Amino acid sequence: MTRDAFAEWPVRFGRPGALVLERLARARADHGSVGPEDLDRIAREAGWPVAAVTGTASFYADFAGGRRGRRHVRVCEGTSCFATTRGRHAERLEAALGVRRGECAADGSVSLQGVYCLGFCYASPAAMDGTTPRVGPVLGEPAPEIPYRNAARRAVLGAGLTGEEEAWRVWPRVLADGSPERVLAEVAGAGLRGRGGAAFPAADKWSAGARGPAPRYVVANGDEGDPGSFADRLLMERDPHRVLEGLALTALAVDARKGFVLVRSEYPAAVERMRAAVDEAREAGHLGADAHGSGFDFDVRVVEGAGSYVAGEETALLRALQGLRGGVRPRPPYPTERGVAGRPTVVNNVETLAAVPWIVRHGGAAYAELGAPGEGGTKLVCLSERFRRPGVYEVEFGASLRFVVEELGEGLRDGHTLRALQVGGPLGGFLGPRELDLPLRTEALARAGVALGHGSLVAVDTGVPPDALLRHTWTFAASESCGACVPCRVGTRRGLELAERIGGAAEDVDGVLAEQDRLAEVMAVGSLCAFGRGVPGAVRSLVRVYHDELTGGGA
Repeated sequence: MTRDAFAEWPVRFGRPGALVLERLARARADHGSVGPEDLDRIAREAGWPVAAVTGTASFYADFAGGRRGRRHVRVCEGTSCFATTRGRHAERLEAALGVRRGECAADGSVSLQGVYCLGFCYASPAAMDGTTPRVGPVLGEPAPEIPYRNAARRAVLGAGLTGEEEAWRVWPRVLADGSPERVLAEVAGAGLRGRGGAAFPAADKWSAGARGPAPRYVVANGDEGDPGSFADRLLMERDPHRVLEGLALTALAVDARKGFVLVRSEYPAAVERMRAAVDEAREAGHLGADAHGSGFDFDVRVVEGAGSYVAGEETALLRALQGLRGGVRPRPPYPTERGVAGRPTVVNNVETLAAVPWIVRHGGAAYAELGAPGEGGTKLVCLSERFRRPGVYEVEFGASLRFVVEELGEGLRDGHTLRALQVGGPLGGFLGPRELDLPLRTEALARAGVALGHGSLVAVDTGVPPDALLRHTWTFAASESCGACVPCRVGTRRGLELAERIGGAAEDVDGVLAEQDRLAEVMAVGSLCAFGRGVPGAVRSLVRVYHDELTGGGA
């Protein structure tokens, strides 16, 4: 089966295929913007209402807004880039290009877009000039490869990166054995939890999906773009076949015959590598009809996202796959009951899937021996540019943050002192320097008021003003809320208004912070998804760490 064979899939409203996103992307590439004539044409081709196509186009950052120039530059506004330059890199780029963020030059020569995030947090600040990444103080240096280092007793996620194990070694053997039950049993024995932030047991999710009626789908979530994390980008660009093998093993376990990989548009190299890997896997007989003569049919389509942080949430991601607005929907029903095209769908993030081949090959018990009791295995942890040794480290659960920060990362670069550590991205939270003895464990970090999330660690030095960091946090929240529920849609904008009042000499900061805390409580209780419920915890942790500075009491 060729990639074009997927074009034969139904493309009716809400059906799989994501051809609406692809058509919108082509329209934008052809003449710089998506106009009314494009919306009418795409609606006719897809058999959709024009209003539905218009709604999709207006939701995603890649299609909404003004015209794109012949040269389109995206500048990263994620936390690591902000912490490195206090946001001045974006201002310098605006001056150099002669356009502001969100604008296109009058002659159409260049346009500039601010994004969260490009995945170059280890070399921040960063920008993407077309598909060419640039990093460094003046955004003119070529981007280095992501450094990967194994700090676990055995490399699991990095087994391919270190050259210890090739991908597709397990898949033919499991097909020959005809034992999908073995795959599920090993993953259950490993105690593998989702690595995208929710930490839900993978085997439980697979079992729930397998109980539903066929046809079923499996999805690799490569659109979880927490600013500060670049582990998924590492895996998709440097070991894409391992991700595909994990997805194939998942499909066998739940008896799904079709799969998707959704990759963020901010990761153009990952999109290219994943698509090339799918073609290579088909040619090798790993994918397609009757894989390795087993009678099992399974194929994969790679879909490029269109610029939405919330589309990394699984219900929003499934809507994006179907070409719809990437808004969150209520659960239940869960995707394992009603996902793509209303069918049972199992969604796992890239890092989770990358662990599956190793687990099936070596056994769940071997995986569970790594890490800590009750939370076995390894985790990819991302260290930002402020560290002396930034990059991706594979560590076992239970390792202390101090070990990661001071021994692996070797502390901060010369001339910088750690003031706060952002854990788990913008929805994770902040810890102070005295809290580094906490273990890298989901429950322990949650008790301390932060979420592990993707495992990113962004160092914030003493030179970053706390009021500016608070405004940055609320700006991200207000920019990326999908708007599906009132507490988050209104709350994030109100939170930004409150944050902008802090820093004025005549302002009652204690009163503003008290009002912010009441707002956070409403968002935490009433928001529809983990985005709106996560922002309050991140903000509260920031205020806790920086309370004295924010209120004028000193460090």
